[in-house]
Amino acid sequence: MIVTSNIQIQKTTRSRVHEVDFSKLEFGKLSTDHMFIAEYRNGEWQDARIVPFSNLSLSPFALGLHYGQTIFEGMKAFRMADGQISIFRPEKNFERFNLSARRMCMAEVPKDLFIDALHQFVALEHEWVPKAEGSSLYLRPFMFATEARLGVKAADEYYFMIVASPVGPYYSQPVKVKVETEYVRAAEGGTGHAKCGGNYGASLYPAMLAKKAGFDQVLWTDAKTHTHIEESGTMNVMFRFGDVVVTPTLSSSILDGVTRDSILTLAEDMGFGVEERDVTVAELEQRLQNGSCKEAFGAGTAAVIAPIESINIQGESYRLNIQPDALMFQLKKRLNDIRLGYTEDVYGWNYIVQP
Repeated sequence: MIVTSNIQIQKTTRSRVHEVDFSKLEFGKLSTDHMFIAEYRNGEWQDARIVPFSNLSLSPFALGLHYGQTIFEGMKAFRMADGQISIFRPEKNFERFNLSARRMCMAEVPKDLFIDALHQFVALEHEWVPKAEGSSLYLRPFMFATEARLGVKAADEYYFMIVASPVGPYYSQPVKVKVETEYVRAAEGGTGHAKCGGNYGASLYPAMLAKKAGFDQVLWTDAKTHTHIEESGTMNVMFRFGDVVVTPTLSSSILDGVTRDSILTLAEDMGFGVEERDVTVAELEQRLQNGSCKEAFGAGTAAVIAPIESINIQGESYRLNIQPDALMFQLKKRLNDIRLGYTEDVYGWNYIVQP
C-alpha cells in the first residue's frame, strides 16, 4: 500500500529481540522495541512518530486518569507460511475503535493514520513476529485523554498509541465457566459495545470471585433480569445446538467481536447453520441436561477459540464432552489456515505487511 501519513521513525540503538526465548512467551508480559504515538491537540492529530519503547510522562491532572476516557483494540500480526507478515482484519478493528471513540466522546482517528501506523509499526518490528504455530504478535492500539484539567468533561487532548507483545496461546486448556447472576458487566444503553477500560475494570471483582470458586471465567447475563446469556469475560460466547452455531445477538451491552464475526462467516460457508439470537439461561440449562448443547466455546482475539469444558448454573455444573474433531476445532483450523496462508484468503482479511 501507499503510506500517506507523515510518521517520523526513531529506531532503538539496541534491539532486545535476540535475547527473547520465543518458546516461553507469557501473554502481554514482553514489549517489542518500539511504540507508536500521535497527539491530538488544537482539533487535529499531530506529531505522529514511532520511538523506542519507554515510560510516558503525564500530568496527574490528565483527564483519562480520572474520568474513564480510555479505549483500546486487540489485534494480531502473523508470520505466514511463505514468510510474509499479515495483520488480521485491521479495517474491522479501525471501525470498532472509532465506534468506541464516539461512544466515549473522544476524538476519532482518521483511517489512513490508523492503518499506516499499524503498517509502519509492524514493518519495523517484523523480527518480533513469532514463527511457532499458535504464536503471534499481539497489537494493542489504544487512546486516552491527556488534557490536564480536573472537572468532568470530554477532553480536548488525547494520545493515540500502538504497542505490541509477542504471545503464545491465551488459554492452553479448556475452561470452566459459571453463569453470573449477581454482578453486571454492562447494561443496555451503556458502554458494553465499546472497548473501553471501564467495562474491564467492572469485570475484575466478579472474575476474581469466580476464580476463587474454581472457575476460569464467567458467562455474563443481562443486567435487568439475569435470564439471558450475553458474553464471557474476555470473549464472545458461542454454542453448538445440534448442528447450528448459536451466539447472542449483538446489542449495546455486547462487544462486536472481530473473531466472532469471522467464525460466523466461516461456519456458514462450511455449511453449518448460524443463528444470532437470544439465548436464555433456561434454554442453555435445558440443552445441557438433554444433550442438545454439543459444544460451547469462547471466541476472541486473544483466545481465538477457547473450548468450554463445563458450565455452572446456580451451583449445578454441566460437563461438555470435548471431541478432537469438534466443530470449534474445525473452525479454528480454518481460521488459522487463512491467517497463515495455507488456505486462500477469499475474504480479503489478511493485510500483508512487507518488512
